[in-house]
Amino acid sequence: SFRFFCLSTSSTATTVEMTANVSRNALYREHLYIGGKWVPPVRKATLPVINPHNESVIGAIAAATAEDVAAAVGAAKQTFDAGVWSKRSAAERAVVIRRMAKLVMERKDLLSTLEVLDCGKPIDEAEWDIDDVAGALDYYADLVESQEKEGDYNKAVDVGDEDFKGSILKQPLGVVGLITPWNYPMLMAVWKVAPALAAGCSAVLKPSELASLTCLQLADIAHDAGVPPGVFNVITGTGPDAGAALARHPHVDKVAFTGSLATGRSIMSTAAEAVRPVSLELGGKSPIVVFDDAELEKALEWVMFGAFWTNGQICSATSRLLVQESIAPKLIQRLKEECEKINVTNPLDRTSRLGPLVSAGQYEKVLSFVEGAKREGATLLTGGSRPPHLPQGYYLAPTVFTNVTPGMTIWREEVFGPVLSVTTFSTEEEAVTLANDSQYGLAAAVLTADKARLARMTSAIRCGIVWANCAQPCFCQLPWGGLRHSGFGRDLGEPGLDKYFNMKQVCEYTSDKQFGWYPSFTGPGIKTKL
Repeated sequence: SFRFFCLSTSSTATTVEMTANVSRNALYREHLYIGGKWVPPVRKATLPVINPHNESVIGAIAAATAEDVAAAVGAAKQTFDAGVWSKRSAAERAVVIRRMAKLVMERKDLLSTLEVLDCGKPIDEAEWDIDDVAGALDYYADLVESQEKEGDYNKAVDVGDEDFKGSILKQPLGVVGLITPWNYPMLMAVWKVAPALAAGCSAVLKPSELASLTCLQLADIAHDAGVPPGVFNVITGTGPDAGAALARHPHVDKVAFTGSLATGRSIMSTAAEAVRPVSLELGGKSPIVVFDDAELEKALEWVMFGAFWTNGQICSATSRLLVQESIAPKLIQRLKEECEKINVTNPLDRTSRLGPLVSAGQYEKVLSFVEGAKREGATLLTGGSRPPHLPQGYYLAPTVFTNVTPGMTIWREEVFGPVLSVTTFSTEEEAVTLANDSQYGLAAAVLTADKARLARMTSAIRCGIVWANCAQPCFCQLPWGGLRHSGFGRDLGEPGLDKYFNMKQVCEYTSDKQFGWYPSFTGPGIKTKL
């Protein structure tokens, strides 16, 4: 479910208490979950877990290599072929998936705290994410159960010929490799894990090495809920060592990936060689278009939320603000005032609305975009540097550039940080042209009081998601994905489930007549169809 701004303020736990509630065992996860057991990586290597708030090492995860990937895929294939999960009814699988949802909610405090420590998002956001994790699991459990009851998995099709009976069987696709990002560690994983398991597939999950802790908890949850050994496996490690090995393994029947454009291209190239289906949810540079009839204060908050939610580290960030010329001076002034009020602080603090970037590498990358924008002539309205009260951590104040032109790098490239670029437009036609002038096509937001204009803009902007008079809401019932360099295929909704099925055509000849195509099968007294 989507609950805008209804964030929990009931907890009285301090940041010290919340951190103390996380055991060492939850932070040092130096084993891989393969075949229902926790096993050390073949090469015994580990990777550090770094808290982006203070840059300290707080844990470790296993660093899997190709040998570990082979073991995980082998376990998944063995269980799939044996039918221990794939041949269960959808209703039986739904029971187990609902147990997973229940366990997620029972462990919400731990899971949300781990998300904060691992990737730096504010605690209120992290708790919201964990609610949505449980919601996605419940949604797909309900969906497969209802589809089974409605006969969708063996659906009769009228082929227009009384001598033939047609049907479509929806069957689990097989072993799926799921490679997921660090900005929503558990939620993005469950966007793929929930429908894959609901469909009856066996899965190998490879989360980002920058934020894997909650995905390892997800393995515990699956185990405790009764997912059979080998059906769900979790391997941690780097993209080159573990992710690439998973993408190219010959027994993986499909790869579903969310992440960068560069990695998506590599996975697609590998899949092309193997003639293997992939779905890719990649980057974005989404526009938010504000017309002069929009209610200013509402529009302002949506502009801020669209750009700075998840510390700006979200593929759908509406990081290109197009504002109509007549209201631009007032909106930009109010934007400066409100951005400078955003509380940038320890993300475990209940008042935090912007935390640190995920890693040193990401921090340096975002700063390089900021410096590049200055060199190219954009005007820094606010932010652009570390907040003075935070001498440690990968923190960047909410950053806004004005006087940005369409040719500037800051306007065209995905920054993946709390950086908003602003330009102006005069007409609706100009707004459409500016919005569509991008290599990406994930999302867009349009804010206007004119319903007819809203409908025209929704139709005209080329992307996979349009937010009308809002920005960033996400419901698991609605498909998520984009066009062009934002990838192809969809997560969430019914399309997010369908991609884990093989659609098998069944055509039966039901007539008692000889078919009669060949002369030797025709003759006096022989009834033929032809």
